[in-house]
Amino acid sequence: MSLVVFQHRNDEPAACLGAMLQSHGHRLRVIDLSSGGRVPVDLDDVDGVVSMGGPMNVDEADRHPWLTEEANYLKAAHDAGKPVVGVCLGAQLIAQALGGQVAPMQQPEAGWADVKLAFPGTIDAIYVGIPWTTPQYHLHGQEVTDLPPDATPLAGSAQCRNQAFKVGMTTYGFQYHFEWDYDQCMHFGKDACAKDADVEPARLHDDTNRNFDRYRHLADRLCRNIATYLFATG
Repeated sequence: MSLVVFQHRNDEPAACLGAMLQSHGHRLRVIDLSSGGRVPVDLDDVDGVVSMGGPMNVDEADRHPWLTEEANYLKAAHDAGKPVVGVCLGAQLIAQALGGQVAPMQQPEAGWADVKLAFPGTIDAIYVGIPWTTPQYHLHGQEVTDLPPDATPLAGSAQCRNQAFKVGMTTYGFQYHFEWDYDQCMHFGKDACAKDADVEPARLHDDTNRNFDRYRHLADRLCRNIATYLFATG
């Protein structure tokens, strides 16, 4: 399949998710919108769309005009029945584009915290082989407060009710970062400490070393499920 991947900063690529998609034979067209890339004008020769994270918020289209263009493109892909995946900012853009609401959190969610599957998540193919509770890396000050109409909640955390959701059969949003490798977790630790004053660098470093192996093992399973079941080539 030919997939468009929207990137919103040069140090936040599709990472392990992108590598898994490529290993399953998918062709990635990476568009870095923060570096002058342009949202495609149509869906010609596009079989699916992936939207990654970034430091901007969905309500900052005055500073980043491409946010509106990307949201419209995500909606067009969803309406056309093409598989769509959003991570962090990407998930928020999907929610907003499809009629949901995104708003600032009372306190940012940064660093490691457990994500628990809601009942629909426990029976969704995208979570096959994944425990109901897993440690995940978080880095966001806004959240999806209201899901789009007809959306299905898949997972949540103590600070953020909508950590994962599904709209229709082929559009998924994930607020947490399941795509990062070890170096990215360490790199974005600085951002986590800056976003949430309660996050201590030494503790975050220890948490990363304690959680990473299990996190990456299970996250690779999620990436494989996405590559196999959602972006199916058969």
